[in-house]
Amino acid sequence: MLGDLTQKIFDIIGKPLEDKGVFLLEQIPTAIAKLEEAIAQDLELRKASVNDENETSSEKALAKSDRLGQRAFPFIKLLKEALANNEMVIWGV
Repeated sequence: MLGDLTQKIFDIIGKPLEDKGVFLLEQIPTAIAKLEEAIAQDLELRKASVNDENETSSEKALAKSDRLGQRAFPFIKLLKEALANNEMVIWGV
Protein backbone atom coordinates (compact mmCIF):
# COMPACT_ATOMS: atom_id res chain seq x y z
CA MET A 1 0.00 0.00 0.00
CA LEU A 2 1.06 3.57 -0.50
CA GLY A 3 2.34 5.43 2.53
CA ASP A 4 -0.35 8.11 2.48
CA LEU A 5 -3.08 5.51 2.15
CA THR A 6 -1.60 3.47 4.98
CA GLN A 7 -1.52 6.56 7.19
CA LYS A 8 -5.15 7.33 6.32
CA ILE A 9 -6.22 3.78 7.17
CA PHE A 10 -4.42 3.87 10.51
CA ASP A 11 -5.90 7.30 11.27
CA ILE A 12 -9.38 5.88 10.67
CA ILE A 13 -8.67 2.94 12.94
CA GLY A 14 -7.17 5.23 15.59
CA LYS A 15 -3.87 3.40 15.79
CA PRO A 16 -0.45 5.00 15.31
CA LEU A 17 1.41 3.92 12.19
CA GLU A 18 4.76 2.53 13.28
CA ASP A 19 7.49 0.38 11.73
CA LYS A 20 6.58 -2.47 14.07
CA GLY A 21 3.18 -3.27 15.42
CA VAL A 22 0.40 -5.67 16.12
CA PHE A 23 -3.36 -5.91 15.93
CA LEU A 24 -4.46 -8.12 18.78
CA LEU A 25 -7.30 -10.50 18.01
CA GLU A 26 -9.73 -8.47 20.13
CA GLN A 27 -8.79 -5.24 18.25
CA ILE A 28 -9.53 -6.59 14.79
CA PRO A 29 -13.38 -6.44 14.83
CA THR A 30 -13.29 -2.77 15.87
CA ALA A 31 -10.71 -1.96 13.19
CA ILE A 32 -12.85 -3.65 10.52
CA ALA A 33 -15.99 -1.83 11.70
CA LYS A 34 -14.27 1.57 11.68
CA LEU A 35 -12.89 1.01 8.18
CA GLU A 36 -16.21 -0.20 6.81
CA GLU A 37 -17.98 2.81 8.34
CA ALA A 38 -15.42 5.19 6.82
CA ILE A 39 -15.80 3.48 3.46
CA ALA A 40 -19.58 3.88 3.58
CA GLN A 41 -19.20 7.58 4.45
CA ASP A 42 -16.64 8.04 1.67
CA LEU A 43 -18.99 6.43 -0.83
CA GLU A 44 -21.86 8.71 0.21
CA LEU A 45 -19.66 11.80 -0.10
CA ARG A 46 -18.49 10.71 -3.54
CA LYS A 47 -22.06 10.05 -4.69
CA ALA A 48 -23.07 13.53 -3.55
CA SER A 49 -20.00 14.98 -5.25
CA VAL A 50 -20.82 13.29 -8.56
CA ASN A 51 -24.34 14.70 -8.41
CA ASP A 52 -23.05 18.25 -7.91
CA GLU A 53 -23.59 20.05 -11.23
CA ASN A 54 -20.84 22.59 -10.49
CA GLU A 55 -18.02 20.05 -10.69
CA THR A 56 -15.79 19.57 -13.70
CA SER A 57 -15.73 16.25 -15.52
CA SER A 58 -12.24 15.45 -14.14
CA GLU A 59 -13.49 15.91 -10.56
CA LYS A 60 -16.42 13.60 -11.31
CA ALA A 61 -14.07 10.99 -12.76
CA LEU A 62 -11.92 11.13 -9.60
CA ALA A 63 -14.99 10.75 -7.41
CA LYS A 64 -15.95 7.60 -9.29
CA SER A 65 -12.53 5.98 -9.51
CA ASP A 66 -10.51 6.54 -6.32
CA ARG A 67 -12.71 5.29 -3.51
CA LEU A 68 -11.34 4.45 -0.08
CA GLY A 69 -13.01 1.05 -0.17
CA GLN A 70 -11.40 0.14 -3.44
CA ARG A 71 -7.95 1.07 -2.17
CA ALA A 72 -8.31 -0.42 1.36
CA PHE A 73 -9.92 -3.72 0.32
CA PRO A 74 -6.70 -5.82 0.60
CA PHE A 75 -6.12 -4.62 4.16
CA ILE A 76 -9.70 -5.33 5.22
CA LYS A 77 -9.45 -8.76 3.63
CA LEU A 78 -6.27 -9.43 5.61
CA LEU A 79 -7.96 -8.39 8.86
CA LYS A 80 -11.00 -10.56 8.16
CA GLU A 81 -8.86 -13.57 7.35
CA ALA A 82 -6.84 -13.09 10.54
CA LEU A 83 -10.06 -12.87 12.54
CA ALA A 84 -11.49 -15.99 10.90
CA ASN A 85 -8.28 -17.87 11.76
CA ASN A 86 -8.10 -16.44 15.31
CA GLU A 87 -4.73 -14.87 14.54
CA MET A 88 -3.12 -11.53 15.35
CA VAL A 89 -1.75 -9.31 12.60
CA ILE A 90 1.93 -8.54 13.19
CA TRP A 91 4.32 -6.51 11.03
CA GLY A 92 7.89 -5.32 11.12
CA VAL A 93 9.20 -8.17 13.27
